[in-house]
Amino acid sequence: MNDLLQNSSLLNWDVLEERNASLAPPWEVEPVPVFINPWDVLLCVTGTLMSCENAVVIALIAYTPTLRAPMFVLIGSLAFADLLAGLGLILNFIITYIIDSGLVTLLSAGLLITAFSASVLNILAITVDRYLSLYNALTYHTERTMTFTYVTLIFMWIISAALGSLPVLGWNCLEDESTCSICRPVNKNNAAALAVSFLLVFALILQLYLQICKIAFRHAQQIAVQRQFMTASHASSTTKGVSTLTTILGTFAFCWIPLAMYSLVADTRSPVIYTYVTALPAICHSIINPMVYAFRNPEILRSLRIACCGCMPYSFSVRPRTPSDV
Repeated sequence: MNDLLQNSSLLNWDVLEERNASLAPPWEVEPVPVFINPWDVLLCVTGTLMSCENAVVIALIAYTPTLRAPMFVLIGSLAFADLLAGLGLILNFIITYIIDSGLVTLLSAGLLITAFSASVLNILAITVDRYLSLYNALTYHTERTMTFTYVTLIFMWIISAALGSLPVLGWNCLEDESTCSICRPVNKNNAAALAVSFLLVFALILQLYLQICKIAFRHAQQIAVQRQFMTASHASSTTKGVSTLTTILGTFAFCWIPLAMYSLVADTRSPVIYTYVTALPAICHSIINPMVYAFRNPEILRSLRIACCGCMPYSFSVRPRTPSDV
């Protein structure tokens, strides 16, 4: 009997201890440690850098009256898409570690898909604009109107928004984790559609850049025939222009093709580290875009110098355009 009483008292004492622990004030309760993935921190920092860099480009184009040509509108649209992508990465980090909601997760994924799709489509539009500026050099400025540019941008953003709405409309894996792609909550079908669409866009951009190189060399040969010789400076400019186009295309392929190909063959059983390794270059391409399409442009660079130091050297302001600027 004594043993039974002792056992029951010990049991009651344990129950009282658990009850008192549950009633303990919040400052005495030990918080549960949360593991933060260093890769997610890196993506968040990258998104912050993307947002700041592209915000500068948008501000320069918006507050400079001379930057109103269709080319600058396309560059501004590209910067806005990359800005949304950076904000989407920051929002995704907050959702992952602070907010736990299925709908918010889908909206965040939709924002990232919309932003990166718009970024790729804007690069395609800029490539088409460069091709038309060489193919129809004499009539380009009269045929290329702002209305046509805005209609093109609206069409591209509608396509991007439609792709981004697919996870919200049901193309997600929240109910069945086995259908997830390498990027949750996007399912395999959605990821495959996005990868195939990107590869088609890349093939079109590649074809356009090949045509641009052919036109540039043909123009150089025509000038050489008219002048009976080709000056060293003009030949150097043409070679530099082709080299620049090759660098742009190579960077684009290096950053995006690994993620597109990996998303076609991989699934949730694949190591997560491979997803981060292939996704990080594609994300960093939005950091490279302002350097390639905005800060290399002499007009934007001039506006940046004026905004930073309020001065503009005469030699810089009268620098002639060369094929490498195209």
